[in-house]
Amino acid sequence: MAAPARSAVVVGAGVGGLAVAGGLARTGWRVTVLERADRLRAEPTALLLWPGGVRALHALGLGAGLPGIATPVAGSGLRRPDGRWLVQPGTEPGEPPLLTHAEDLHDALVAGLGDRVEARTSTTARPLRGGGAGAPGGTFGADLPGVTDGRHTWQADLVVAADGIGSTLRAAVAPGTATVSGGATAWRAVIPWYRAPSLPAELAAPVVAQQGGHRFRTAPLGERSGTGTSGRGGIYWSATVPGAPRPEPPGTQLELLRRWFAGWRPPVGELLSATEPGDVVQRELRELRPLPGRLAVPVGAGALVLLGDAGHGFADHLGTGAGLALEDAATLVAAVRTVLTGAQLHAAVAGYDRTRRARTDEVRRRTRRLGDTGPVAGSGRVLARRRARAAAAAADWHPPAG
Repeated sequence: MAAPARSAVVVGAGVGGLAVAGGLARTGWRVTVLERADRLRAEPTALLLWPGGVRALHALGLGAGLPGIATPVAGSGLRRPDGRWLVQPGTEPGEPPLLTHAEDLHDALVAGLGDRVEARTSTTARPLRGGGAGAPGGTFGADLPGVTDGRHTWQADLVVAADGIGSTLRAAVAPGTATVSGGATAWRAVIPWYRAPSLPAELAAPVVAQQGGHRFRTAPLGERSGTGTSGRGGIYWSATVPGAPRPEPPGTQLELLRRWFAGWRPPVGELLSATEPGDVVQRELRELRPLPGRLAVPVGAGALVLLGDAGHGFADHLGTGAGLALEDAATLVAAVRTVLTGAQLHAAVAGYDRTRRARTDEVRRRTRRLGDTGPVAGSGRVLARRRARAAAAAADWHPPAG
C-alpha cells in the first residue's frame, strides 16, 4: 500500500527554506514554497559554512557539488589593526569552514528542489486566522496549520516558517518574542575576480582584524575558471561597526567605511578601494528577545515549525547563520522522513524542538561574546580564546543517525 501523501508549506526561500523544501520533497512530501520577493534570488555576497552546515548539506543530498563552489577558509588568522598577530594564520585547529558565493549556493539549492516543489513569489504569508482547538493562540484552523496572503490560502500537514528574523509567522508560536537591535551593523561584499586586487600570498590568506567593536574579515573565493570549478570567484570581505544602520546611499556608506578603517594594515584599504557601491550589502545585526520557548507546536493533525533566524536569530559575530539554518533543515527532514500526521508528526517536531534549541543556544552563547567590547574582551588572549571556543561550538554538530 502506498504511503499517504503528506504536504508542507515552506514560508521563505532563503538558504534554510530552500534546503528544507528540497529535503522534504526528496522524502515524498508535496511542498509549496512561498517567497515575499518577486523572484527566487540571493544577495551578491558570500556565506560561511561551518563544518556542521557542510555535514547538513551532505545529509540533505546536496553536498556533492560543494567542491566546485566553495573554498576552505583554512587557518584564518586573528590580528590587531596594526598587524600584531593574536592567532597566526594556519594555527587554528579543527576542520576549516567553507566560503561560498551566496548565489552559487542558492543555485545549487534551487536545482535541488525537483518537480515536487511549487514555488510562488511576491507572496507575503501570514497566519491563517481561525479558532481551532489545539491551535496556538487560536491563530490556525482546527485541522491543519495554514497561511494566507489575503488572496489565497494554503493549508498543509506541516508549515515551516523559514522567513528570517522578521518572521510574520513566529508570533503564532512565540507571541512574547520581539526583534531588537544587536548594537552593530555589518557590511559584506564580494569583489569579482576580474576586479579584485592582486595580493601577495601573506595578504590573500583569510584574516580577521579586530579592535574593540570594529571587525574586518577577509577571505579569497578564488578565480573563476572556464569550467566553473571555482564558482563566481573573487575576494570576500565583511566589516562590523557598532551602531545603527546608515541611511545614506551605498556610495556614501562605502566612503564612511574607508574613513572608519583608514590606517588598518593591508589588505583592508586595498579591498575597500577596489569595492564599488553595487558590491556592498548592509545589514543590521539583530536578535530575538526573549528567545522563543519553543520552535514547534502541534496544530490539529499537523504542526508549525520555526527554522533558521525565524526561531533563533541572534547578533552573529562569527557567520554561523547559514550553517545553523542548514542544520535545522537536515534535522527536521530526518525527524519527519517517515512519520504520519497526527501523533507521530507531533512527536517528531517535539524532538526537533528539543535538539535544535539546545544546539542553537550553545552557539549563540559562545558567539555573542565575540561582540563584547569591554576592557576584558580587549585582551588579545581573551579574544583569541573566545573566538576559538565559538568556532569549536559552531563546528560541533553531526546529522541525526539514520
